[in-house]
This record gives sequence, C-alpha cells and structure tokens, in this order.
Amino acid sequence: FWCSYFPGAKNDTNLWIFFPHQQARFSYLHMKYLFFSWLAVFVGSWIVYVEYSSYTELCRGHDCKNSICDKYRKGVIDGSACSSLCEKGTLYLGKCFSSKPNSQAKVGDQANLPDLATVVLSIADANKDGHISLPEARSMWALLQLNEFLLALVLQDREHTPKLLGFCGDLYVVEKVPYSPLYGISLPWVIELWIPAGLRRSMDQWFTPSWPRKAKISIALLELVEDIFHGTFGSFLMCDVSATNFGYNDRHDLKVLDARYIVPEASFQEGMRERRCDVDEDCLYGVDCHTSCDLTKHRCTPEVTRPNLAKACSALKDYILRGAPSDMSEELEKQLYACIALKGSAEQMEIEHSLILNNLKTLLWKKISHTKDS
Repeated sequence: FWCSYFPGAKNDTNLWIFFPHQQARFSYLHMKYLFFSWLAVFVGSWIVYVEYSSYTELCRGHDCKNSICDKYRKGVIDGSACSSLCEKGTLYLGKCFSSKPNSQAKVGDQANLPDLATVVLSIADANKDGHISLPEARSMWALLQLNEFLLALVLQDREHTPKLLGFCGDLYVVEKVPYSPLYGISLPWVIELWIPAGLRRSMDQWFTPSWPRKAKISIALLELVEDIFHGTFGSFLMCDVSATNFGYNDRHDLKVLDARYIVPEASFQEGMRERRCDVDEDCLYGVDCHTSCDLTKHRCTPEVTRPNLAKACSALKDYILRGAPSDMSEELEKQLYACIALKGSAEQMEIEHSLILNNLKTLLWKKISHTKDS
C-alpha cells in the first residue's frame, strides 16, 4: 500500500506502509489469477495439440506427394497431372480440407454402363495416344473408388461440379471454386458458445450475394437434385447437404466442393441392409441419410426417410428467404415448407416430388429471368 504523505516524518518524505491482511488478500487473488491463467493455457494448448496431431497424421501433403511421385517414377501409375506434380513442380499440394477417410464407390444398378465405360476410357488415356497403359489403368481404377470423382464423371456435361483438369494415381485436380462456402461465417468455438442459435443462423446470411444471384444459385442446387435422381448413370443420395459442401464461381454457378457424401443409391442400400441396429438412430449415413431399424431382424431398412429435395430445401430456406421480394416471399416460404415436409424416398412419391421441384424452379426463375443477374 502506497502512502504519499505521512505527518511527522522527517522532511515529509514518502513512505511505504504494509498492511499484512491486505498483502495476504492481494497474494491470494494474485495466485488465483495465475492458477486459472495457467489452467486456460494448458487446456488450450492440449486442445490445439490433439487437433493438430490428428490433422497432420492424416493430412501430410508432402508425404502424399512423395508416395505418388515415387510410384510415378517407377512406372506403377501415370496420369495427365503426374508431370506437373513430380517433374515440373508447377502443381503443389496446399491446404488439406479434410482428414476423413474415403469410402469405396459403386455405380447404381440403373447405370448406363457402356456410356460410363466410354467416359472412363477417354479420361484414362492421359497422353491421348489411343491406348490405355497399365499405369494409366491403375490410376483410373484408384480414382473410381472415390465417390466425388465418380460424381464428377457422371455430371461432367453439367455445371454443378468443378471441371476435371487432370489426375495422377488417386490424386485428381479440378478447377478452383473462388467463393466458398455457399453461406456462413467461421467463428472461434469460444465465441460460438455464447451466440444464440437464432442469431447464429442470421449471422450466416450476412455476407451473401444479392437476392437474384442467390435465386440463380438456388435453382442450380434444385437442378443438381434433379440430375442425380434417375440420371444416366443411376441414382445418387445426398447425405450431407450443408453450406460448407457447396460454393459458386464468378458467374454465380453452383459448384459442389465436397461430394464424398453424394453416394450411389445402390451402394448405400447394400450397406444399410448389412448394418445391425437396435434403434433408428443406428441407421444413419453421413449427416442426412436416415433409414429405419427393422427390430424383427435388427437390420437397417434400405430406403431413406427423406428425399434429396427435402434436404436441399432445408439448406436453402434461410438463404433464399432473406431479402426475398415482398410480392413473392409468402408463396416462396409456403413452397419451401411443403418441400421440407417431403418424406420417404423419391421413388415412393415421384409425382409430388417432381411437382414441388418444378414449382420452386418456376417461381424463382420468373422473378429473375428479366434481370441481368440471371
């Protein structure tokens, strides 16, 4: 405790006076502060260490490149991107977007296999010499085990997937999508804990394009749902329809960023039939693909409880309703909720599914067809 003046002291000099009980109180508060500060640092450091160690364990770009290039130099694999990656050094691995392992893909039973084979062979011929070498064949076989690569082949004539630029082994290169995710802002988890859910959903819509451009992007998502339902190469299920899996380019064309959970329906159904369950919650794949549990067999049923369209409408609801023109917002909201309420597989309610899909596309398109943003 500092006393600036003490009467009676020589030359009225300043003095230090200590009060034992206040010093003890100060020491206690100081130690308490130090303890919790060190505790916070320790816990934070441990979380960072655990996250980083698990991330780097599965996301080692340098090791992946060395492994791929070693196989390329030995003649085990080949592809159109191998030279750029392993010889010229013009292709490098940057940010790792996920550390989750991939699962094997399988083409649907309704697929047009001859047409798909033609597409695969044309891409596999990396040097365009009219022949598929054994290294090229090995690379293509490895790629065909990836859901996202298979979907890129299926939708290569559409604008929903980034353009395939090349491959080397099981590594493939696509065009960059400049705007991602579709919407939403990233916040530190400490801040996330204190933000109410309603406010958080509103914040996700702060930095989005103008409404006509959002309408164009939304139409494209609806068209994607249409394209992967009974398409040329079979039906696919969208098992994670979240904003982080989509983006768009400068022309506001929708692009699929992460297609690992857009899976062939036949593959999904086969896996579910073999899955053991005790409750319905055991029958979940990804984030959005639920089936029910058959308690008589303790096996999951193969049919999803919600179609792709209902999940897409759920993802679009806040996005497209925010800023919608007043003369159509009520009708738009009505149609979106009718879409979200769809149940069962698309095959079971194909007419209603098609009607709602077409009504939504028509409503949005009529509103933006005369604008420059369309």
